[in-house]
Amino acid sequence: MLSASPQINTPADEPVDQSVLDGEAQSVGHMFRKRVAASPDRPAYLHAVVHDSGDEWVTVTWAELDVVVREIGAGLVALGIEPEDRVAIASSTRYEWALADLAVMVAGGATTTIYPTTMAQDVSFIVSDSAAKVVFAENAEQLEKLRGIRAATPAVLRVIVFDGVADTDDWTLTLDEVRQLGREYLLGDPGAVDARIDGIQHDQLATIIYTSGTTGRPKGVRLRHSAWTYESTAVAATNILSEDDLQYLWLPLAHVFGKVLLTLPLEIGFPTAIDGRIDKIVDNLAVVQPTFMGAAPRIFEKAYGRIQTTMADEGGVKAKLFTWASGVGREVSVLREQGKNPTGLLKTKYALADRVIGTKIRERFGSRIRFFVSGSAALNQDVARWFDAMGMQILEGYGMTETSAASTVARPRAYRYGTVGWPLPSTKVRIADDGEVLLRGAGNMEGYHNNPEATAETIDADGWLHTGDIGEVDERGFLRITDRKKDMFKTSGGKYVAPSNIEATFKGLCPFASQLVVYGADRNFVSALVTLDPEAITGWAAQNGMAGKSYGEIVGSDACRDMVQGYVDQLNAGLNRWETIKKFTILENDLTVEDGELTPSLKLKRKVVSEKYRQQLDAHYTS
Repeated sequence: MLSASPQINTPADEPVDQSVLDGEAQSVGHMFRKRVAASPDRPAYLHAVVHDSGDEWVTVTWAELDVVVREIGAGLVALGIEPEDRVAIASSTRYEWALADLAVMVAGGATTTIYPTTMAQDVSFIVSDSAAKVVFAENAEQLEKLRGIRAATPAVLRVIVFDGVADTDDWTLTLDEVRQLGREYLLGDPGAVDARIDGIQHDQLATIIYTSGTTGRPKGVRLRHSAWTYESTAVAATNILSEDDLQYLWLPLAHVFGKVLLTLPLEIGFPTAIDGRIDKIVDNLAVVQPTFMGAAPRIFEKAYGRIQTTMADEGGVKAKLFTWASGVGREVSVLREQGKNPTGLLKTKYALADRVIGTKIRERFGSRIRFFVSGSAALNQDVARWFDAMGMQILEGYGMTETSAASTVARPRAYRYGTVGWPLPSTKVRIADDGEVLLRGAGNMEGYHNNPEATAETIDADGWLHTGDIGEVDERGFLRITDRKKDMFKTSGGKYVAPSNIEATFKGLCPFASQLVVYGADRNFVSALVTLDPEAITGWAAQNGMAGKSYGEIVGSDACRDMVQGYVDQLNAGLNRWETIKKFTILENDLTVEDGELTPSLKLKRKVVSEKYRQQLDAHYTS
């Protein structure tokens, strides 16, 4: 039997709309059909159409979306897709990704996700392991990967391309051709799609998401329709969001965080502005003016760092006002976290600070943001509190691919920075004797595809999923994640070090930081690798007599090292003696997804990085 703390549930005083939970749909297809019927003329999606003169945002209603999704879904049926047959999507985040996924859902198939950055050999593994019959490919680049592995993936009957033209053979089709195929199929059988939806069972396979994996070969996480319908109704029941919200969605849809944000609108009804171009996020926020957005911590760190350095470069009165307003805002943020409001002089000062600085900061994000949602990695508390000070709360959540994203999330009315909130309704949390976080709920995976051994290692006989994360619960029931169990290490002096929290703290202190990689297992002290944000450090260089220098020249300079040392000293001042960073190396390049050093969701591949830069790390202990 499991030896662990008592389970932690959603607090009894948490207002939950039980009627929403009781009305959980049978499948994602059922959710979609119900949403179309409930709000046919309301906007479902906004997507950018790129012209030479600029981007044009096109609005699609739920009724208009229904027509397209049914045509593509019927096209998949015509191509031979049967219930639970896998259909892969190899594409960046875009409107067509959503169309393809919904079409798979109404056809009764199971979506298999592939990051567009995935190397050909891993694409081959995913397509083969999942036994995908059809693959949606974004463009010529993705199509070329699939052509190269065609001999190794004979189960693939067709490839459907979003951009470009199909091959002259019968292996590839365009999205328009599949729609036409679906229209013809529906002429002969108008009720085909509804029949497929009616036949989908609650426990039927809906999705296989292959974990990008910080180590080893990816594992295919099998998520049933019940996982997605639960996630949607559980979030809806907390009343965090309403149909009057507007989401901006740029996250990779091959990642579970992005995928769940694609599913929530089916239950709640809010529209989604979708555009995966990361370099367009800031511009698009000003145009779209969303009320909320999900993001990985790195996005918030970069925005915070950029605004900080911009204000510092301005100098003079502007810089002083910014510093003053940030300080006042943080005081108010601390009160709000305790459920209080500012009074007296602080209330007056905050009103002035918000009018002078806060409103201008919010304008950069479209002026209407109610909150952001942060997930996939630890968020620095100082960064989170600064956004709150500027009137844009960040709700941190926690979950895994194996739990179909969110298991816990902060509420706008109840949160504590440094924690990941309360469990969603009906999700249970326990802390094992060794500190590992255990989860049980309807969002948990069925298991790993074709990997019963890994499934048995992750889900115990009592149904608890072992997350591999170390955590604790505070007196208000908020969950705090300390670190990944496998990432924590012991120095040769026998002291434990949790690297993730140290790394997140540094990125909140240093506005020029991109990555900090803490190292020191079985060593007599802790050291680190540092990378700097290329955009931010170029601005710093221009202010320090190095304008026009290359990234390598800048980070290799004595001035840059002294600057980083100052921030390391600040970091060390808040750490235990055995955690302090005694030596560090600034790498001549940033870590990237393309070089395999970060996952597509921007998580550090610690083992890959430590092996790649073994020489630099070893040098810390030999000199």
